[in-house]
Amino acid sequence: MTLLVKAQKTGRVIADVTPASAGWTHVGFKALRLAAGDVEAFMTGTREFCITVLTGQVDVQIGARLYRALGSRASVFEDQSPTAVYVPPGQAVRIAARGPAEVALSSAPATGLLPVRVIEAAHMKRSVRGQGANTRYVCDILPESDAAEGLLVVEVITPAGHSSSYPPHKHDSAGASETVLEETYYHQLNPAQGFAFQRVYTDDRSLDESMAVEHRDTVLVPRGYHPCVAPHGYDLYYLNTMAGPERRWAFCNDPAHAWMLAPPR
Repeated sequence: MTLLVKAQKTGRVIADVTPASAGWTHVGFKALRLAAGDVEAFMTGTREFCITVLTGQVDVQIGARLYRALGSRASVFEDQSPTAVYVPPGQAVRIAARGPAEVALSSAPATGLLPVRVIEAAHMKRSVRGQGANTRYVCDILPESDAAEGLLVVEVITPAGHSSSYPPHKHDSAGASETVLEETYYHQLNPAQGFAFQRVYTDDRSLDESMAVEHRDTVLVPRGYHPCVAPHGYDLYYLNTMAGPERRWAFCNDPAHAWMLAPPR
């Protein structure tokens, strides 16, 4: 199967990844472009959702509760966190766009232990990782420290000419120092005509796929290391959705490249 899900250039659905289409168990991901007045309605079924308002503003109704004017930015490249909504299983959801908007739906299996909540932009932790040409800017939307049953959601901006998810790391083995997490990368480029590169590979190279990623493409990471590179002139954004048997982000760096993390002598 291919790991690169090309963006739909027109229509409401940009990308729609299900466990069945990805050939895995946990992660679902859908990206929507909405015009003013558009409505997206669905049932959460047996899954929990993190609805991330990437751009624009929407009203979100969950059962009888209506949350108005959710959304905090016009571009994912703004120095501003998004607004999100956590939705447990068994809920009726209605998303209505107040103007042009883009919304991401991250999902994973759940049993319904937690209530609905809005995750405000001000609540999200922002941080800087790496140094030099490996510097990138992280916003934790639904991190391990916040309540959910399976989902982990984070967004990252990688400046032009920088690498990201680097040194290459993986999370596909269960243990104290590493967890099994499926993952999607939903990419955007600025300017939008740009491209970036992502490689997904395993130690034995039984999986080794390198992809040219364009605006709004999605990359599947079922296992293996998965670094990205943004070429000169084009900033790279991506939204990560992760889930697995254990809700904990623990990873292992590729031993061949871990040397660069050693402190200078």
